[in-house]
Amino acid sequence: MKFHKIKVFFCFSFALLISLSKTSAQDSWKFMTEKDGIKVYSKSVPESKVKALRVTCTLNTTLSALVTLLLDVPATVQWVSHTKSCTLLKRVSAAELYYYSEVSLPWPLENRDFVAHVKVTQDKTTKVVTVDAPAIPGIVGVKKGIVRVSHSLGYWTITPLGNGKVKVDYSLQVDPGGIIPAWAVNALSSQGPLDSFMEMRKMLQRDAYKNAFLSFIEN
Repeated sequence: MKFHKIKVFFCFSFALLISLSKTSAQDSWKFMTEKDGIKVYSKSVPESKVKALRVTCTLNTTLSALVTLLLDVPATVQWVSHTKSCTLLKRVSAAELYYYSEVSLPWPLENRDFVAHVKVTQDKTTKVVTVDAPAIPGIVGVKKGIVRVSHSLGYWTITPLGNGKVKVDYSLQVDPGGIIPAWAVNALSSQGPLDSFMEMRKMLQRDAYKNAFLSFIEN
């Protein structure tokens, strides 16, 4: 069984895959792996068998470009691994929305789905952008044969560095529900974030994102 496919679900797909949880004490994160400057960490979570994940990297992009990609719900299937579908449910404002996503998992595991509430804010002084995207109950009814994710906390912190670069710090804590061996998820959860962030880099080179302008974001 290709358990490496499972890990992707826990790292992204909340939309958002989008995903992600606010980081706590930095020294509690344990380094897992790195590729092309993308670093992946994990840490134990009280009363949970599944570890929280954190990804950090520097990207050659702008705040507006990255936020535009994160809010582009249909595009999620192109860069968040194993996202089967991602549908916009409600756009509250230019900086806030709700979406539904289904994630494909290999047989004999059941697919997972969730509804996420995404909200973007920016600190007027530091220009740091945060994207909060927790899974929420309701809006879309539970579907037969698909396990609903009831708990997921995802959080992005995007810091402008100047000269067309931003620093990204993403964290995720999730309870996948149903039956998935936690040891398999925790042991193999490093590749999913790497794959998705590599694809993100490619997506950000497209004109639709490179030339993006958002009125609520100051680059």
